[in-house]
Amino acid sequence: MKIDPDSNAALSAQIAKAIRDAIISGALIVDERLPSEAELAEHFDVSRPTIREALKRLAAQSLIRTQRGAFGGAFVRHLSYEDAREQLVTTSTLLLSMNDISFDTACEARFALERACAPMTAARREPAQLAIMRREIKRQSEADLTDEAFCASDVAFHRALVDGAQNPVLSYQLSGSIEAMQPLMNMITFTARSRAEIVEIHTSILDAIVARDSERATEILEQLERVTKRLAHSVMDAKAVAIAKKEKPEVAQVSAE
Repeated sequence: MKIDPDSNAALSAQIAKAIRDAIISGALIVDERLPSEAELAEHFDVSRPTIREALKRLAAQSLIRTQRGAFGGAFVRHLSYEDAREQLVTTSTLLLSMNDISFDTACEARFALERACAPMTAARREPAQLAIMRREIKRQSEADLTDEAFCASDVAFHRALVDGAQNPVLSYQLSGSIEAMQPLMNMITFTARSRAEIVEIHTSILDAIVARDSERATEILEQLERVTKRLAHSVMDAKAVAIAKKEKPEVAQVSAE
């Protein structure tokens, strides 16, 4: 494990990267104890506080865990898909909110990825995923369900659709689109959409999955993409008109000489 003496990055960041690279390469394996702070400080020729900061960075990335006691220390942590998923959702949400990503671009990506899962879900779905989808459709039909709860249920429904593919790598990769893109899309469209229409579409998707009809499931997801874009455009157009009315310049008054 080495650091670059000519790098402008903070020493703690360089050390954290060196240890992370060792974990990724397999030089450090799961549950292996890292050298002590003193040993790491000597190895990298830095102070112990710098090592502590590097270890904090690794812990924040869920790459190591710490244990106290006579047999304590820092250990390489087994990174679960669930841990990684949470980080991906956070990163995806930040990327979408901080960059100039159009609604149509986000929508296109989300549904393209979800449609890729549909054939596998139709072939592999299990009762647990079908039960979640049925439960969320029932929730979405409740008249007193808040907009926030409806959006959360919408996310849960599509999460189950993706998880039905029984592929943890796909579930992880799609976390950014389902749990980061979809809530942002929901915030834009919830004021214009018909809940009854969404429930009907979700019911059709579920029926297709139950029947193992991947082609039909894909067609309905394409329909849902069109509906989502149509609603978003109607909301954004209405906002643009309202803003234009507020910003309409007043006619200049020219005084007669």
